[in-house]
Amino acid sequence: MKLTLKIWRQKNASDKGSFVTYPIDGISTDMSFLEMMDVLNEELAVKGEDPVHFDHDCREGICGMCSLYINGHPHGPKQTTTCQLHMRSFSDGDTITIEPWRAAAFPVVKDLVVDRGSFDRIIQAGGYVSVNTGGVPDANEIPIPKRIADEAFDSATCIGCGACVAACKNASAMLFTSAKISQLAMLPQGQVERMSRAEKMVAQMDEEGFGACTNTGACEAECPKGISLTNIARMNREYFSASMKSENV
Repeated sequence: MKLTLKIWRQKNASDKGSFVTYPIDGISTDMSFLEMMDVLNEELAVKGEDPVHFDHDCREGICGMCSLYINGHPHGPKQTTTCQLHMRSFSDGDTITIEPWRAAAFPVVKDLVVDRGSFDRIIQAGGYVSVNTGGVPDANEIPIPKRIADEAFDSATCIGCGACVAACKNASAMLFTSAKISQLAMLPQGQVERMSRAEKMVAQMDEEGFGACTNTGACEAECPKGISLTNIARMNREYFSASMKSENV
């Protein structure tokens, strides 16, 4: 395959940045998108040019590091992670535009790499169980209905890639935050800190500068793990209940 790549190049957070066009040839349809980027970087290195900086880690669709905005979609044309996107999804002669996530809360570090530390700080605000839950019980000692267990698991599949933020016209982090609140709110281990967790995580999300949710639904449509909007509804209920309790104390 012969392709034309229009890639966002930016030296650092303060640099203005611009698109640079790179022709590339000899790309196999069996390559992953990141392998295609590796080929480009090898060519740039041979020429003595600065390679394109992009995030990646597991390359198995698990870690969420491979966050690229491809042809107007987070992670590209398929509802999957960039590392699981293959070049057979494109055609010979295509022009592919590649950008970083665009959100004030995700400042560009260099080229296609953004700082997603804001997500880490939201988790640090309350996305964990800190109480002493004792030893590990037998599997059937704490009965959890299968429907609840399945919903909690579905929420926990969020990999924190930030596609929801990139897809949202308001750069909202509501889907990410709600998934992290939901996965604990539905399980017995998360009940003790349930109220404070919702208040603290929502407050940190707002402090990071993410936008508000206006129920467009682009986040769910673009999420590579299919995280549902029902998590946002649950988070709103959790936050409302916590706020009412705080007012009555």
